[in-house]
Amino acid sequence: MQKEFSWDDWIKVGEVVGPQGIKGEIKIYPDSDFSERFTLKGKRWLLSPDKQSLEEIELLHGRSIPGKNLYIISLAGIGDRSQAEKLRGYSLLVQKTNLPKLAQDEYHVSHLIGLEVFNQLDGALLGNIVDVIVAGQDILEVKPKVINADQKLTNYLIPFVKEIVPIVDLENKRVEINPPSGLLTINQIQ
Repeated sequence: MQKEFSWDDWIKVGEVVGPQGIKGEIKIYPDSDFSERFTLKGKRWLLSPDKQSLEEIELLHGRSIPGKNLYIISLAGIGDRSQAEKLRGYSLLVQKTNLPKLAQDEYHVSHLIGLEVFNQLDGALLGNIVDVIVAGQDILEVKPKVINADQKLTNYLIPFVKEIVPIVDLENKRVEINPPSGLLTINQIQ
């Protein structure tokens, strides 16, 4: 079943990085902390790299590769290596209406993107969250608010830990940070 694509309705949970073996299994690099996205049977969607094709598929089963940040999944209709190879670069999606329940102080990445970030020390607006980088600990990438045209600012990288990010207020679309000395000057990317 083909559906018209709009990011408003979807969450990317992973990307196909290649085939696994000769029976049509697929290696997925996850963009989600929820293993059930890759291990539980059910509907998922594949988005082509050019974002022109969105196709509903059935995940039959999946497993993680111990020691690696990869999953191996089997999809209905994909039975050999050449079929799996054709999916390299495709994104694995779920509908936003299918969000898992979270514990206190856990957040869906899609809810954090776009939030304004304020410095608790002086109340200044630093910018907006543009990405959450999954690493040993999650890192907020914040695009700074440009004060004047002559000022060239780079994005901030803020460790997403309670001591540095004590307030996440989804209702008011804001995050408050309490940065340790030097964090905002040494922890920037271009």
